[in-house]
Amino acid sequence: MKWIVGLGNPGAAYQDTRHNIGFMAVDRFAARHSIAVTQARHKAVLGEGHVGGQKVVLIKPMTYMNLSGEALRSYMDFYKASIDDLIVLYDDMDTPYGNIRLRYQGSPGGHNGMKSLIQHLGTPQFNRIRLGISRPRPGFPIVDYVLTKFTKEEFAAMPDVLDRTCDALEHALQHPFEKTMGLFNASS
Repeated sequence: MKWIVGLGNPGAAYQDTRHNIGFMAVDRFAARHSIAVTQARHKAVLGEGHVGGQKVVLIKPMTYMNLSGEALRSYMDFYKASIDDLIVLYDDMDTPYGNIRLRYQGSPGGHNGMKSLIQHLGTPQFNRIRLGISRPRPGFPIVDYVLTKFTKEEFAAMPDVLDRTCDALEHALQHPFEKTMGLFNASS
């Protein structure tokens, strides 16, 4: 079983913001594979299904970004889920918009959701897909930037970004994550 976690903030006010691209990617993957992400448990909304013969659980923490680790820890403890089967999807300012970057470890890089995950999981070693949102222009506060909505041009490119993310997830369900990294990092 693989568990795929998209980071974001709950509520309509945050729906189309840069910080919620992890939620958007989970929603796109869920739609592609007809998985209903509607079960409220473990401080999150979950959906279970099968993709390519592999059981998957899709998770959207409802704790707000900065406390995302609480939901993961609750899920992990209850189901005895292995961190080796985890893939986290989240926004990354150090990756240009439209690109994705796969990693199997790393620092939070100033991302409070990732800080919470690392704190609650007790390790920075877990699979992740960073979805690029680029950096704000100089002088634009980072907190405000990640909570702004995508531009029209960015929304126009969003289907391609989300589809490549879903393609990477599908590949990772059938192959070692390192092989998926080599394939999708080269194509971004």
